[in-house]
Amino acid sequence: MTATIAGQPGQAGGSKPEDWKNTILAGLANYIDSGSIVAGSAALALWVEAYHLDNNLVGLLGAFGPNAIAAGIGALIGGRMCDLFGRKKIYQYDMLFYAFGMLWLIFAMNAWMIVLGFFLVGLAVGADIPASWSLILEMAPDRERGKHSGVAQVLWYLGPVVVLLMFLVLSPLGLLGARIVFAHLAILAVALTFLRSRMPESERWLEAQASAKAGGPAPERARLRDLFTRQHIRSMAFLAGMYVFWNLWAGTNGFFFPYILRTVGNQSQVASVAIQALSFLIGMLSIWLIFMRFSDRVNQRMMFLASAVIQVVGMALLAIFPLTLPVALIHVFLMAFGQGFGAQCFFQLWSGEMFPTLLRSTAQGVMFAVVRVTLGVFSFFVPMLTATGFTTLAWILTGFLVISGLIGFLGAPRNEGKSLDELDEERVAPA
Repeated sequence: MTATIAGQPGQAGGSKPEDWKNTILAGLANYIDSGSIVAGSAALALWVEAYHLDNNLVGLLGAFGPNAIAAGIGALIGGRMCDLFGRKKIYQYDMLFYAFGMLWLIFAMNAWMIVLGFFLVGLAVGADIPASWSLILEMAPDRERGKHSGVAQVLWYLGPVVVLLMFLVLSPLGLLGARIVFAHLAILAVALTFLRSRMPESERWLEAQASAKAGGPAPERARLRDLFTRQHIRSMAFLAGMYVFWNLWAGTNGFFFPYILRTVGNQSQVASVAIQALSFLIGMLSIWLIFMRFSDRVNQRMMFLASAVIQVVGMALLAIFPLTLPVALIHVFLMAFGQGFGAQCFFQLWSGEMFPTLLRSTAQGVMFAVVRVTLGVFSFFVPMLTATGFTTLAWILTGFLVISGLIGFLGAPRNEGKSLDELDEERVAPA
């Protein structure tokens, strides 16, 4: 297979401008994902006031929105379709579906329009993730997959920064400001539809499809039941376990982070947004300076461990010490820095590397669904956890990070410096 796909853009040698263009266009799915989550969270208070949403409906929005169950369902469906019909069909037209869902939020006049829009947006976001992640992995130069995956993660961090700053500037407009923020996401989705139409299909997927149809010497098996072999189940259990516990921390973080900002000196709205934007900026720098530069060359297991330790220490600070401004700032720095080369980045990278081409997006969709649905169910219990007291909650969240770190360290593959063809050969080699 090495010879047949060597002509794919970016497969041999260093990255070319076209490779980076394709990575950015595919990776903007992450910008839209995170931007949708933060925009919905920021608009929630405005919706509650304007449309008198009760607590049950607010919980429903949190559980079934882009951050949870809807995205999981979308990933499950979109990931399978992506392997059956190609990456391009999904990542191109999915953006039109996203824009359609976003229109319900832009023009929402009552609660049911918000619920419907949130659910549709979540479906579209979820469907796009496995398509874009698979495309980035398959089109990146063989020994620069981490570097290209990192670009998608930088865009994931950029989404909240842009959305938070837009909400800050447009806050005097109230609900109209929220509509403008949603409109910018819808416009970007439509623009992406046209820009992505010029992108090529993944040559690796085309070659695998052709080989499977021709019944070549060792064709890939692409049936859904082929995913549930002992080897693939073990890989999915490792990745989903590592990522779900990290996401339980990340999903709950939105509840206690505003508490931190209020506690350390009653921070103003401007200061709160500035601190949150700073944390995302630190994360982006960490991705660029560490993950993108070293993940393709150094021991990935030790790199993951370092990230996990930094985050555990950062979270434990809030459980051990009084919540003063210095402690809060050190916490923000450690968490943001550690995240930059940790679970989120490695989940994207490993979830593509550990599965064959014709099952890659399906596997990513299954795991993403497990993670997001689990987070959605867990979100119903977060208010009860917050009621246990801040110190208790901090210890619980520290525990989540410890579990995620242990799973990631013990199960981490050593894929640095290897081509996808080498990984394929290792996967099918006798144990």
